[in-house]
Amino acid sequence: MIQTEDLTKTYKVGKVEVSALRGVSFNVEKGEYVAIVGPSGSGKSTLFYVLGGLTQATTGRVIVDGDDFAHLSDSELTKMRKRKIGFVFQKFNLLPSLTARDNITIAQEIAGHDESHSSRQDKDYLGRITDLLGLADRLDHRPNELSGGQQQRVALARALVNHPAIVLADEPTGNLDTENSEAVLKMLQRSNRELGQTVLMITHNPEAAAYATRTVHMRDGRIV
Repeated sequence: MIQTEDLTKTYKVGKVEVSALRGVSFNVEKGEYVAIVGPSGSGKSTLFYVLGGLTQATTGRVIVDGDDFAHLSDSELTKMRKRKIGFVFQKFNLLPSLTARDNITIAQEIAGHDESHSSRQDKDYLGRITDLLGLADRLDHRPNELSGGQQQRVALARALVNHPAIVLADEPTGNLDTENSEAVLKMLQRSNRELGQTVLMITHNPEAAAYATRTVHMRDGRIV
């Protein structure tokens, strides 16, 4: 499902080059739930952005669900992200003027789904996700009327609503208390087990990593 070969990523800070990734190679199989753990500065968030096609590796190869990033144009890469990958970030990135429902369904609009696509099956799926996340009675509320935990659950629902093959989550519980962290982690686990989605989560928290079926450790830009 995800293949990486000898990935490097170098940033320039003034005249200084900083190596964030130093020859990363690993695979994630279809249906796995993998946690990538490591201290701040280990390169795990850089790896997240490279795997999501949000930034380009300096050298190396990324293949996601059969798509080799090196062979995709910018527009093809954008289309692939919209249809195959659901992103969950530490910052919720919700639009303040929209309700929770609209913040979720906007992902369908961005992916190019029109009204004719909004079948009963799609609506049932949205209902199932929001029920599992405990959002059914909060869908008509705007972000400023929701707690931080509820906002992150809306962000997670948005990531799942298009049936992505892969869910990439970057520190999804970093801003949450214990109760809300558990709710988000359990939903990621259910999306993996019940919805068949491949999940890759970036975290520095060993308790969060324990929800995954495999843990990959990073340090100094390398898998250790």
